[in-house]
Amino acid sequence: MPNHKSAIKRARQNVKRRARNRHVLTTVRGYVKDVRAAIEQGDAESAQAMLPTAIRALSRAGDKGVLHKNTAQRKIGRLMKAVHHLAPADVETVKA
Repeated sequence: MPNHKSAIKRARQNVKRRARNRHVLTTVRGYVKDVRAAIEQGDAESAQAMLPTAIRALSRAGDKGVLHKNTAQRKIGRLMKAVHHLAPADVETVKA
């Protein structure tokens, strides 16, 4: 248990930040999971429709520091690649 005033405040801040970070991270995981599920089912339209939401969530998580920026960009790139390979040749791909 913290004894100093600054340590008490720091503990309070850590609790709030952890809750916020966990919310952001679980939300991101949910969006990515939805896109991956659509890819596995072979549903190109659904995957392309959900891709921008997942990209936006990953980018924001990277900007906020919940995920490392390079990790977020790597995940975005892999998702876009997977959706692109699923889509037929005549359909435009979504760009971030």
